Order: sequence, then C-alpha cells, then structure tokens
Amino acid sequence: MKFPIQLTGGEDRTSVSALAPDDSFAIVSRDVGGQENPGIYLLDLDGGALKELYRADKVQAFVAFISDDSKHVWYLANDRDPGSYAIYKHDLASGERTAVFTEPGIWRVFDHDGEERLLLAKLLGNTQVEVYELEVATGTLTPILGQGEAEEYAAVYGAKKGTLLVQTNKLGDFHRLYEHKAGKLTAITPEIAHDVSSFSIDDAKKRIYYTVNEDGYERSFALDAKTYKPLKLPKLPAADNVYVGGTSRDGRFVQLGYDGADQPPITITWDWNKKKKVAWRAPSTPEIDVSKFTRASLETYPARDGTKIQMFVWRPEASRCTGPCPVVVEFHGGPEGQSTAGFNPYAQMFVDAGFVFVTPNVRGSEGYGKKWLHSDDAAKRLDVITDIEDAATFIRKEWAKDGVAPKVGVTGGSYGGYSTLMAMTYFAGAYDAGVAEVGMSNLVTFLENTAPYRRILRTSEYGDPEKDRDALVQLSPITHVDKIKAPLLVIQGLNDPRVPAGEAVQIVRELQARKIPGGLILFPDEGHGTGKRANQVLSIGHRIAFFQEHLR
Repeated sequence: MKFPIQLTGGEDRTSVSALAPDDSFAIVSRDVGGQENPGIYLLDLDGGALKELYRADKVQAFVAFISDDSKHVWYLANDRDPGSYAIYKHDLASGERTAVFTEPGIWRVFDHDGEERLLLAKLLGNTQVEVYELEVATGTLTPILGQGEAEEYAAVYGAKKGTLLVQTNKLGDFHRLYEHKAGKLTAITPEIAHDVSSFSIDDAKKRIYYTVNEDGYERSFALDAKTYKPLKLPKLPAADNVYVGGTSRDGRFVQLGYDGADQPPITITWDWNKKKKVAWRAPSTPEIDVSKFTRASLETYPARDGTKIQMFVWRPEASRCTGPCPVVVEFHGGPEGQSTAGFNPYAQMFVDAGFVFVTPNVRGSEGYGKKWLHSDDAAKRLDVITDIEDAATFIRKEWAKDGVAPKVGVTGGSYGGYSTLMAMTYFAGAYDAGVAEVGMSNLVTFLENTAPYRRILRTSEYGDPEKDRDALVQLSPITHVDKIKAPLLVIQGLNDPRVPAGEAVQIVRELQARKIPGGLILFPDEGHGTGKRANQVLSIGHRIAFFQEHLR
C-alpha cells in the first residue's frame, strides 16, 4: 500500500518477462514503435539503465525462462528465419549465447525441468498445437501430443513423476484440464459447458490453479497438485471476474485479482500457511467516480438462422437522449477473441457520450466451445459473417422508441476492424457510420504481406491464398466497396506487422474516389493498435467525435 517505484521510462511498450529466482534482477521486453520486434534487457531492481542482452532489427525475441541458479537466460528468436524460432541460452557472466535448438518451426517453451528438459509447443495455427519434449544434452526431440492432429493444447510438467498437466478441447466441445500419463488423458476438472480458459502450477508443484470462462465472466479455482482434490480459495468481494496472478517460488503465496463494473482491478496476496489475504495496492481513479459506472448486461440477439448470439450491453440513462439513444456496436479482434464483462473505462466513455455500447460475441469467438470457435474457419466464414448485419437489424427493430429506430454505428480493431469494413461494404446500409482500426480490407493482400510468422498461423483461420482464393476475394471488403453508403473513418499504425498499412491505404483511396466522408488517421510511431498514451487519447477521441457527428 505504498506508492510504486518506477524502474523503466520512455514511451515504448515495456513489460517484465521474468524475475530472477534469486530476486537480483528482472528481464524486460521492449518494443519500438509498435513493430513487434522486441529486444530483451536486464533490469537491475535497484534501478539504472537497462542492459541489452539481445536485440536485432526485424527480429522477435521472447524470454522462455531464467535458470534456477539465475545464471542463464533462455529465449527464442526468429533471427535465422522470419517464419521460424530458434532457442538460445545466454550466459550472463560471459555474455556468450548458445544455440540450443534450431529445428524449423514456430516454437514456444511451455515448461522446463531445470536446464535438462524442455517441454515445447510447435504452433501450426492459432488453435493447432503439437507438444514435444526436448532432451537438451542430446538434442533428442520426442513427440508427446497433437502430432497429425488439428487440436489445441497447452501443457506443463505435473507434480507426479511422468505426468503432464494438459489443457485441451480434443475430447469434447470445451477445454478441460487433464493429467497426461503414459499417453492417456484423464480429466481432473469437472465436465461443464464452459472453457477452462487458463491454468498454472506453482514452481514447488504444490497447487494447480485454473480459471473458467462462464459466458465472459472469469471464475478461478485451485487443486492439490498431487491428489487433484479441490482447495478453497479465499472469499473475495462480489466481482464480475476473479483471476489468478503469480505465485511465490515456494508455493506459499498466490496473487488473486478481481474486478467489476464499478470496481477497478484489485490484487490481493493469499498466504496459504496463515490463511490470510493482503492487498498490496489500491487502484487509482483520479477525478473519476467509478461508483457511477454502468454495469453491462448480458443479452442476446437472434441470427437469421435462429442462433442466439450473446452480447454485452452498456446503456446510458434514458434522460441522456431525446428519442432512442444512438448505438455503437464494437466487434472484437481475433477473430478468436471474446468480449467480456468487468471494469471497462473504454465502454464507459461511450456511455458518458450518450451512446448505448454493444460488444457481440459472434460465431468464431472463443469461450463458447470448439464448434462455435471453428464455425468461421476459411470458406465457412461466408455462412456466419451475416452475424454482423443481424446485430444491426435486431437493434433497429427491438430498440426503437415510439416507432423511431436508433442510429447505429460500428467499430473495432484488427479482426474487429475487418468486421467494421465488412459491415460498411458487404452489408452496406446496415450501419450509419463506421470507424475501423488496423482492419484487413483485402484478405488476399493481407495474407501475402503480413509478417511471415503470422501468415503461417492465420492460413488455418482465413483460408489458403491459393485453394480458398475465391472465398477470400468474396470475403474482402475491398471487393464490395462500390456498395458503401455511410461515413467511414480508418485508423492505422504505420509500423503494423500484422495488418500492414497498405490494407488501410487501399480502401481509403477507394473511399476518397467515391467522396465518402471519413478519411485516414495514420500513426507513424505505432503498430497494431495504439500503445502510447497520447495516441490512445487521439484514437479514442476521434472515434467518439466521429460517431457524435454522424449518429447524434
């Protein structure tokens, strides 16, 4: 409950990647200008300048772990091939780095057993993962899970010898947590119609923590790591979400966080030995009365085939509007993302401006089972993209007041930006104004020009540029730009490696040729979305101002 001490400066994205086991230093990751090519640096916890361990132009470097003796930093980098990641060990005393594993592939380190064994993930798509074990001394790579499949896995070493803890939806529609032993998966969490969205085990292998996604609300649980018997977590104040943070190396302490509509995120530390919880900080909300924040309601609208689509809705007081309040619908990114409940100052800004704010979870969103998640893969997207138009149709009909339908705007970033562009072109007339941020306007050029590592991961989602080309063209907003009727603003970061700036430029040129109101806001020092505070203010401010002009 003291004021935090700031250790890093500057405006570029900086985050802690790992804390040394002996607490002598941290390893931080820093990206420049949103290019998503972070370098890794050593940060002395007493302060001072960062010490660069590895950084190279157009190369991504990610920390895997710090050795138990705090002498080595293990990391991955795509310095040999932009579409492949090698594993390196950096000796802090000598500065020498050693290439440990260089087999081609998009690799990640799930877990490690000292410095002798690594549990590796090979990503074949955003939801297609293979699991391997690497014997470091011999370089032997042993397949464990997922080979020859198209399934999603996450795994760590378990507390019992010869076991893994595995999160997967292979054996059902929803993710569950399993023990993997001798090639067999045995469920250790209940069978429910909700996903186990995340899990962890402390370094001491005493307790397992997992979080369940209940229709956009997070609930957290604990298990004994050896018996898998449920453990009781401390009672917390009523909240939309309860989630698990870090654990101490001996397993005694765990961080738990919670938040709600009018409750900014709070973190407490739970002491398993003393059964005592302690808050380490209080949230700061200067000049803001969060008690007046609007609580989102979980509602549904019907798709044209009768499928119910969940959406969170924030409403201003009716007195704020003469007639029906204008509505802004925001589609999430991903497309495997999910709109959730909880503390949401961004949504509150729209409410304060007099808008009803709506965040649907259309088909293809995560959190509703495997069938729902994969319902928009490749050419199947043609069958469910109509969820975008159906949201506007429902709102105009059901939220009309005295026979007057509300005006409806649409916005979103990344895949949500793509959804916005489709709403304004493919479904022209469904929405009265749109603001698209870092969205794809042409799925063919997007797949051709996105970063190599992204192209590999996104083909399974959007389709193969050769085999599925007809569907990609039909599903591209640029194909339907002649239909556009309403004002459209496009926001883009110049350094975006995921959705290159050309996606924004090509559709804005078409809008200008047709004299469609709107235009382009281009941030030269940003990538996939705005990271710098000043740019965030501009992006959100222009978005709200645009809707105020065209919807109110």
